[in-house]
Amino acid sequence: MIKTYVVFDLETTGLDVENDNIIEIGALKVREGKVTDRFMEFLKPDMPISPMITGITGITNEMVKNARDTKTVIRDFVNFCEDHILVGHNIMFDYKFMKKYASQYGESFEKKGIDTLKIARKVHKDLESKSLEALCEHYQIANTAAHRAYHDALATAKVYHMMAHYFEEKGPTVFEPEPLLYRPKKVQPITPKQKTYLESLLLKHPFPLEKQITELARSEASKIIDRIILQYGK
Repeated sequence: MIKTYVVFDLETTGLDVENDNIIEIGALKVREGKVTDRFMEFLKPDMPISPMITGITGITNEMVKNARDTKTVIRDFVNFCEDHILVGHNIMFDYKFMKKYASQYGESFEKKGIDTLKIARKVHKDLESKSLEALCEHYQIANTAAHRAYHDALATAKVYHMMAHYFEEKGPTVFEPEPLLYRPKKVQPITPKQKTYLESLLLKHPFPLEKQITELARSEASKIIDRIILQYGK
């Protein structure tokens, strides 16, 4: 098995990569088989965290309200990954979100990766479920805080190590890293009409913005306008 890699996991506001937000990044860096560094950060979404997501992850709006600037967190995580291979469970889900954010902030995030879900589907055809939870149960790996990014990343690293130990020498090519390919949709900038309307709303209602109005994407501006109207009315 490869000895140097980054295992990562995200928690998000939903499943739609184009419209939902990352709320937590968790990762660990492995060099020559030993954990050498960790990454754990909240991100403040541009939409409220729903009760359903809080119920799944335990992450509340209160927990993310003082998160560092999103652009800074994303850039720090890109730097944390360096040029290492990524490992994740259903890795394309998390990679698409990270690629979208990285592209939005002008960061390159072209990576190769290994998917533990793909490996499990190949080597554990006997298991009814190949979820991270089911694999942890199969290998007797304790995940004391499931659905929190760092703990799921750590559990994924342990599952990857166990599957490689038992099955890699038997020849499955799924243990080889592959290019992770995803091209985010081009971000459309805020429209002049949105800009004028948002400026008029902000004159009447106190609402914190993490970016300058001119830096907002069309979709971001739309969500902010909707939130202001929902909170204060037109």
